[in-house]
Amino acid sequence: MRQSRRNVLRRFFYAGLFGTSLACSNRSQPQNSLESGSQSIRRTIRVAAAADLKFAMDELIRAFHHEEPQIAVTVSYGSSGNFYSQLSSRAPFDMYFSADVSYPRRLAEQGAAYQGSEFAYAIGRLVVWVPAGSPIDVAKMKIEALRHPSVRHVAVANPKHAPYGRAAEAAMRSLGVYETVADRLVYGENVAQTLQFVQSGAAEIGIVALSLALAPSVHGQGHYWEIPLDSYPRMEQGGIILKWTQQAEAAQSFRSFALAPAGRQILKNYGFYLPEE
Repeated sequence: MRQSRRNVLRRFFYAGLFGTSLACSNRSQPQNSLESGSQSIRRTIRVAAAADLKFAMDELIRAFHHEEPQIAVTVSYGSSGNFYSQLSSRAPFDMYFSADVSYPRRLAEQGAAYQGSEFAYAIGRLVVWVPAGSPIDVAKMKIEALRHPSVRHVAVANPKHAPYGRAAEAAMRSLGVYETVADRLVYGENVAQTLQFVQSGAAEIGIVALSLALAPSVHGQGHYWEIPLDSYPRMEQGGIILKWTQQAEAAQSFRSFALAPAGRQILKNYGFYLPEE
């Protein structure tokens, strides 16, 4: 089993390198800035965002661009913990959207936040996800789906630096399945890569963010069961504007849009609860 897990991880080593390169290229040649080559763009803000926001953030940026066409937003997606480490060394971002509010709070305590810019924007939710062709009836089996005879690999985000990985581990322990599936676990660098493991067949089942399962490009590809919220610690997500930004006004505009009714509705459409809910 351990040899099998090593083979799975090797299989994704180069994919992980490619993902890292893509994240870096997004900062210099943004794919999410919408008309970034247009002369109408006057300011660009660079965002480090948790991987669970991939689809919701893309839609949020499109909506924001309609209101503020002179502001471009570029995004790099990844693990919140990895971004925290980079931002502690003053990585060149203007804003940080974390899947764990404790990371931006710690940065603020270190003096890395633009004054008064801390915010909470969502509560994350977990699901057990299987591909559409899976023999597992995940809605019926619920958490026991992880122990289905067909399951050789269970994909989760790496709990060492991914909030969704820590929450997944807590849920498995709370619901009594962790000990029997521990030797089947394979770890994605972040929750988006965890979903990719299951989509590709490298894992038969995974624990991922509801926001990814609800994305239009993913929704028809599989089935999911939502893990009860009381089985893992509340996943309050938050962010900050970084103190070293050169685009404070533009960053504040994007922050305000994300927290306004239109931005909040987009987040709700992707299955996020709002902090006050």
